[in-house]
Amino acid sequence: MALQENERMAKAGERVMVIARKDFDPATFDPKSKLLDQMKDLTFLAMVGIVDPPRAEAKEAIAKCHSAGIQVRMITGDHAVTAAAIGQELGITGTALTGAEFAAMSDEDLLTKLPEIGVIARVAPEDKIRLVDLLQRKQNVVAMTGDGVNDAPALKKADIGVAMGITGTEVSKEAAVMILTDDNFATIVKAVEYGRAIYDNLAKYIRFQMTALPAFILSYLGAAWWGIMGGVPFGALAVLWINFLIQVPIAFALGFDKPLPGLMDRKPRPLTEPVLSRGQWVQIFFIGLLMALATLAVERYYMPAGTVVAATMGFVLFSLFNLVIGLSARSITGTVFIRDTVGDRRQLGMFGLSFALTFLPTELGFMQRWLGLTALSGEQWRQCFGLAIALLLVIEVIKFFLRLGRRQPAATAAPAAAPAQA
Repeated sequence: MALQENERMAKAGERVMVIARKDFDPATFDPKSKLLDQMKDLTFLAMVGIVDPPRAEAKEAIAKCHSAGIQVRMITGDHAVTAAAIGQELGITGTALTGAEFAAMSDEDLLTKLPEIGVIARVAPEDKIRLVDLLQRKQNVVAMTGDGVNDAPALKKADIGVAMGITGTEVSKEAAVMILTDDNFATIVKAVEYGRAIYDNLAKYIRFQMTALPAFILSYLGAAWWGIMGGVPFGALAVLWINFLIQVPIAFALGFDKPLPGLMDRKPRPLTEPVLSRGQWVQIFFIGLLMALATLAVERYYMPAGTVVAATMGFVLFSLFNLVIGLSARSITGTVFIRDTVGDRRQLGMFGLSFALTFLPTELGFMQRWLGLTALSGEQWRQCFGLAIALLLVIEVIKFFLRLGRRQPAATAAPAAAPAQA
């Protein structure tokens, strides 16, 4: 009856403590003897269930991990039944094993069954190290949390050791690379989201700069090859103006861009994946080539009207192209024709500043003299805007086919990549 009640309480997620007693004869009791050897024939008194409810935000954080492709496992010293119940409450899927069962399995069996294991209870320190090692052998990035001295070896072994700042021992903090000052698992998920946002913004900036760079290079090569503008499509000061006053605000906008929707719904990228894939390099070179060809074509068309007019048209068109590729760099496949594009005032302010610094040098006399530019007519501005919009539409068509290509494999087969582990 007591065992059944213990099982019932454990399945409810309660830690069970049993209270028993035994009377000793004071005349024969030896306090120096091993008390455990005398703990026989005890009288059962009570069974106490201790509830240690998980934090309310923990379940939501684990669900966010699952949507982000991060598999969460629980390694605990609790009874296996209790651990399984708590894991189920938190949304941790998979079977529950005891440390003895885990230790008895061979490495080959564990490597096969690891994706199905969600909870390991009554573990020894060596079990934690073995689990981390097996996950790493499957090419997973492993984050390990812990607070005790016996957690230190596993924290050191893991790719990311996370110690508890409040309840953690000094040994565990020394072994870890990250310390949670609030002992809250949800903070780890926030850190993952923050890290993804930083990487995403860095990738946006790189895509923008790597598209503008070949455009500049190809413009000079084309101008020299076809003899346009004497082989110099932009004056030295115009190049510096574009680099520092047109591109820098756009770079700031991309570098401090807010996370795009669905950031935590993406699966972790493979460790070997470069920032720019081969396909993205092809796209970057193609867009850069279009920018260069359009700029040179406009300059050549307006050369009969004067070198200054041609230089101004090239300057304005190339600057507007920078605005277009900056907007498009916010997402590899996402369209710019969404409300989010105009929903951030800081973004609009930075892009607006770049446009203002494109417009003012064509209108203010002292800037015209510095850069060798002149005022443009309304028709000429419309031509520049039309070509910039045409480039934007070309990029949107490319993104459309990229989105189409990503959806088709998802509809035929699920990806076989192993998820990251936590």
